Amino acid sequence: MLTRALRQGLVAGLAGAAVMTAGEKLEQRLTGRPDSHVPARVLARLTGRPERPGRQSRAMNLGMHFGQGAVLGVVRALMANAGVRGPVASAMFTVVRLSNDQILENATGVGAPPQTWPRSELVVDLVHKTVYAFATGAVADALAARHGPGPGQRHAALLPGRHSDVGPLPRGR
Repeated sequence: MLTRALRQGLVAGLAGAAVMTAGEKLEQRLTGRPDSHVPARVLARLTGRPERPGRQSRAMNLGMHFGQGAVLGVVRALMANAGVRGPVASAMFTVVRLSNDQILENATGVGAPPQTWPRSELVVDLVHKTVYAFATGAVADALAARHGPGPGQRHAALLPGRHSDVGPLPRGR
């Protein structure tokens, strides 16, 4: 399952990042908001490369943007292959995406905690990361579904919900 989830996750994460990017470009045309150079600055600090304030590398920006999308897509594919699928799973994954950004941005000193942001900035970020999470989830779920239900789904088919007296399914089921 891990190798399959790795492949599926990279595909799903790249697809989600592409959908998020398209949404960002549309939003920027409507609002006039400029490109963010935060991804490039984070990557520069993580790799020890020099930062270029006001002139961050487009390649570094896209590399971090799509790289994060691809790597985090693996988490969503693991969820889907385990049987954690659908809109609720994508909502849970939205929190993973937002947390990842905040950890990297705050640990490198490039960003500030979201509670300190202007509300309009916060809303824009939440919307775009939610779009990423749901697009990534749709692709990951579709790819995982080709292999049938996941273990969690098979367990729920026997007895829905969480029950302390129900053990894991026997292997091979």
